[in-house]
Amino acid sequence: MQRWRNKVAVVSGASAGIGAACARALVGAGLVVVGLARRQERIEEMRAKLPPAEQRRLHARHCDITRESEVLAAFDWTQRELGGVHVLVNNAGIIATAELSGEGNTQAVRDTIETNLMGSVYCIREAFQAMRRQEQQQPAAEGHVIIVNSVAGQQVPNLGPQLPSLNVYPASKFALRAMQEIYRQEFQRHQTHVRVSTISPGIVDTDILPEQIQGVIKPHMPMLRSEDVADAILWTIGTPSNVQVQNITIKPQGEKF
Repeated sequence: MQRWRNKVAVVSGASAGIGAACARALVGAGLVVVGLARRQERIEEMRAKLPPAEQRRLHARHCDITRESEVLAAFDWTQRELGGVHVLVNNAGIIATAELSGEGNTQAVRDTIETNLMGSVYCIREAFQAMRRQEQQQPAAEGHVIIVNSVAGQQVPNLGPQLPSLNVYPASKFALRAMQEIYRQEFQRHQTHVRVSTISPGIVDTDILPEQIQGVIKPHMPMLRSEDVADAILWTIGTPSNVQVQNITIKPQGEKF
């Protein structure tokens, strides 16, 4: 990780869960981190608990990634104030639990697609363009895009009739898996040194899980910690620049899916 010290990482969904754990881990590894979230105050509260040296390396920016204008403004601020982007942890996501075939579910479906897919499109596009500009100025510069996916993007979990439907969430994660390969091809097409990797965790103990699912699963099934996912992301970023890590799947020991 030494080569990443003082480089700039942007983390979406940084106010809680995996995003917050990644922000803390990256700051601890010596990077300058811009945390994006609608709940900006949560990032500021997290920063206040860090050692003084690390506090200076964590920046909180309000950003609803479903709004393209807010994503553009966040990356523009990062470029102007910090000089660019070297790492993106594309993490923000939501789960809708209305049935996919149910009445009146349009908003829940739309919100999931806008957050999980279009938010990713906006963030990855802006990060890549920033990384590409840096490489044009410094040919040896490298960049890394991390897409936080899910095992639900590899196989649709059958939660059974006692639990809510996962709606369009697995479909959005399957789409992210395909997008990762498209990005890999495009980054190569432009002859850049930007890598793109996917991290696909099993069940993680975060507030993305709806209460109905948490209440049933927590007492009976092991879960990963957000810090476990952050550790996998640090390992991925730390691999040599000639290594393309395509996907890492991690599950808690004993997971039943």
